[in-house]
Amino acid sequence: MTVRLNPYLHFDGSAREAMEFYRSVLGGDLQVMTFGDMGAEGPVPPPEGVMHAQLDTPDGFVLMGSDGGDATTEGNGVSVSLSGDDLPTLERWFAALSEGGVVDVAFEKQMWGDVFGQVTDRFGVRWLVNAAG
Repeated sequence: MTVRLNPYLHFDGSAREAMEFYRSVLGGDLQVMTFGDMGAEGPVPPPEGVMHAQLDTPDGFVLMGSDGGDATTEGNGVSVSLSGDDLPTLERWFAALSEGGVVDVAFEKQMWGDVFGQVTDRFGVRWLVNAAG
């Protein structure tokens, strides 16, 4: 039997756009189920809103998301970490996640020897990217 821990991101109406953006950055297969698919007629939740989305990437990541979450709730200050030793790939992902976002820490060699950067993407998700030195 297998157990996995997966990031589950909550958005206020932009889940589809965010998950499609993450697919464009990380690749993979994206499945999206709307509230309408489950019979919701709205207006709350809206039928076109994302009830559940799951991105399965070629690198084995699973990223999930939905609309209707409250990002201000205590405990939602979670970051998503990408790390490994493939510097070109991590550098490419950092650059793509930075488009329209804010670079909090430049992606560069750090005092501990790794290349690290932090970005808050255009959807408000904080990404920590670390390439082992």
